[in-house]
Amino acid sequence: MVHTAPVHPVNPAHQVTAAPPLFPLEGGCDCHLVRYRLQTPPLFVHCCHCRWCQRESGAAFALNAMIESDRVTSLAQAPALVDTPSASGLGQQIARCPTCHVAVWSHYAGAGPLVSFVRVGTLDEPDRLPPDIHIFTATKQPWVLLPPGVPAVPEYYEREAHWPAASLARRQMLLPRIEAWQAARRAGRGETDG
Repeated sequence: MVHTAPVHPVNPAHQVTAAPPLFPLEGGCDCHLVRYRLQTPPLFVHCCHCRWCQRESGAAFALNAMIESDRVTSLAQAPALVDTPSASGLGQQIARCPTCHVAVWSHYAGAGPLVSFVRVGTLDEPDRLPPDIHIFTATKQPWVLLPPGVPAVPEYYEREAHWPAASLARRQMLLPRIEAWQAARRAGRGETDG
């Protein structure tokens, strides 16, 4: 005699549904004072192996999701912006929780406050944003093994060669605002064009 498991009718309430959409994604600091939401996918995700990022992160690399700042929504207290030196010499602002001091993103001099480099490790689900590229691999730690199939460059890269078309289009839309911010910054320092 063969025993079979009883067949039960499927209850529509218990059917497996599709995975929720990837975005928005939320994250924050350790103490939960600073919470944020990425409304859309980032422009690109860098895994930077430069010595500067190694020192700032205290780790072998920094993993940053580059996204327009107006696509990052604050869900709690805003982070404090800390002026910090950068390898370019132009400085950066690191957004840190004012209580636990965890860095949640940075603003670099090129685009200033218009683009956030979100620290992927501060996301609730950081595994959702693996790197699109490994940069400054000439100075990576020798014991770090780079995965096959992910672009890796010794220093920086040509954006047009690596970014998806949608991200390049978003950047084009942002460029006039970046140029205006840069001009205002130069004027504030008394610099002239030319």
